[in-house]
Amino acid sequence: MKLFVKVMLAAAIGLYASLVQASAADHKLAVHVDQSDPAAMNLALNNLENVEAYYAEKGDSVTIEVVAYGPGLKMYTADSPVRDRISALSLEHPSLVFSACGNTLAAMEKKAGTKIALIAETSMVPSGVVRLMELQEQGYSYVKP
Repeated sequence: MKLFVKVMLAAAIGLYASLVQASAADHKLAVHVDQSDPAAMNLALNNLENVEAYYAEKGDSVTIEVVAYGPGLKMYTADSPVRDRISALSLEHPSLVFSACGNTLAAMEKKAGTKIALIAETSMVPSGVVRLMELQEQGYSYVKP
């Protein structure tokens, strides 16, 4: 009987530890940018900074991925109006991911007849829409500013 009580106590402690760990959750956010408007880009960056600050204050972690496609890919080009801000955010929050749509880039390069340089902080994904779907399937919350 003592062994049974010890096993049950150990199980209860394990369950409690799991619940406590879950309460200090790892939040996940996918931010969608599909406009070349600097105001929309800045709004997306404001959103992610606010989310990061909110959860940092609570002691929680947050993983954020910004996915840009279509006209929004301008956010990641060498002449991006938010280039410096993305660089600064990447240094402050190394867990931020800035994903660029490969389909959009290929179409832009075909139209331009030349390669288009993206900023160094960018990660390439085959499809921005598919990436947003995958993130939501992985439990990411979705925001489109």
